[in-house]
Amino acid sequence: MTDDLASLDPITVEVIRNKLDGIANEMESTLVRSSFSPIVKEGLDASASLFTMRGEALAQAIAIPIHLATLIPIVRTMLDKYPPDIMIEGDIYIMNDPYCGGTHLPDIALVMPIFHNGWPVAMAAAMTHHQDVGGMSPGSVPTNATEIYQEGIRIPPLKFRDGNVMNDTLIDMLKLNVRIPETFMGDLNAQLAACSVGGRRIAELAARYGDNYLTAVFEELLDRSETMTRHAIEAIPDGVYSYVDYLDNDGIELDKEIEIHAAVTVRGSNIHIDFAGTSPQVKGPFNCVRSGSLAAAYFALRAVTDPTIPTNGGCFRPVTLDLPEGSLLCPRDGAPVNARTSTIKRVASCILGALRRALPDRLPADNGGEMLLLAFGGQRPGGANYVVGEMIASGSGASAARDGVDMIETDCTNCMNLPVEAMEMDAPIRILRSELRRDSGGPGMHRGGLGLRREYEILDGDVVLTYRGERHRRPALGADGGGAGATARGVITRRDGTVEEIPSKCVTLLQAGDRLLIETAGGGGYGDPAGRSQAARRLDVLNRKTSAAANMTSAAANMKGNDDAV
Repeated sequence: MTDDLASLDPITVEVIRNKLDGIANEMESTLVRSSFSPIVKEGLDASASLFTMRGEALAQAIAIPIHLATLIPIVRTMLDKYPPDIMIEGDIYIMNDPYCGGTHLPDIALVMPIFHNGWPVAMAAAMTHHQDVGGMSPGSVPTNATEIYQEGIRIPPLKFRDGNVMNDTLIDMLKLNVRIPETFMGDLNAQLAACSVGGRRIAELAARYGDNYLTAVFEELLDRSETMTRHAIEAIPDGVYSYVDYLDNDGIELDKEIEIHAAVTVRGSNIHIDFAGTSPQVKGPFNCVRSGSLAAAYFALRAVTDPTIPTNGGCFRPVTLDLPEGSLLCPRDGAPVNARTSTIKRVASCILGALRRALPDRLPADNGGEMLLLAFGGQRPGGANYVVGEMIASGSGASAARDGVDMIETDCTNCMNLPVEAMEMDAPIRILRSELRRDSGGPGMHRGGLGLRREYEILDGDVVLTYRGERHRRPALGADGGGAGATARGVITRRDGTVEEIPSKCVTLLQAGDRLLIETAGGGGYGDPAGRSQAARRLDVLNRKTSAAANMTSAAANMKGNDDAV
């Protein structure tokens, strides 16, 4: 292939685009299949992507939207510290510092420049949620943290590998500061393998098409996605659309709700989001640095634009944010941030809720919006530490076209629940039941998706539990007359019969014989419940998604609606 750039062959451009997507997904497959921790190999809490040498996302794996978006400022931070003219072939960079562009401390990023003919042409990046990075509680997600130093080890932009020489000093320090060093290093090495796969594949493309031609195609793909995205935004009616939602509390002040306010301005082909009115930064770890709000905004943008638009950095050029300094979404350095996922999800939900006013037939009712995070940590009989984490979804909101989806990740997250067998193999914990939570979906012409009910029993030893829940106080609201979903619930039954209700967040000690029952939130319903068909309600009862009592109320509303119609 010649390096003549006068005309880019459209077929070749499309071939390269699909190849880039394939490379990103091959990186993701390598990452998941090579990792040691259950949270990655079963929960899929890891992501991979490719970048241009200007730091724009070039291709993203089908993975975690939060990771994929927060890798963007991470890569730009790396380029600021290690510009291309000082990069060496074989270099790999590492960081997790939220205040340098990262997200929270368990999410560690590796970034590798990809060389061809002695010069970097692209970058490969992989991010993994590590099961433990130290800090005050196993799993490194303490809901009672009041400063970032309690959350784990903080890594600035550093060289993980200098050329072909590993940074053994850094590796020794990291291993000494985590509870499960072998698992930690296994996951880091999986990230390294994923970046290496991306590097080999991009180098093969550069060898085939030439450096200049390939980088010209990169720019063409970014520009095309920007153009297509701007056309999609122009189809949204101009205006200012607002929405407000709340987090239960910050993990410290348990009776104090946290307000998130999003005002979305659509003007022509641009979207600006102003978060004025959002609560000031909080004492607990639910603060969210800028990268998290960007992730929420980018996710929402892709949710309301054409899904066939290739996702890359060009899609995100039309979006700007205004984040008040010292607020929940722009905390000052040192504030705790480990629970920022809950905040990011609510920010995304607020943006979509605002845009629902502009696009009422396209956007669903509020999602359950909960990714319940459980972390269990203790010691096996031989003295070895274990840490097992689980992320449990809620129900999605119903739409004008169909019911919500039961127990599914929404609003920037895309993980899997941990299989019962994986939990029971890695910790002295038995799962007593795991089932859809009946009657948790909001009523409507289309019913909200159901949450999950699951019960755990501690079999041996002392276990430190971290419980990070949401929607315990305010439910997911319905739309167009639909009802709200059920709120979430968590209950500990001690072995002596004492019952403790969890106020949506806690760090506590469980002992053998103690049981934990969790119930995640349901999604909001869409449309007047009176409009739900008899057949749909009958099927709900047969599938045990709603009880007969709940359906009787719906049936009465349906009959009244029919009488009124007559």
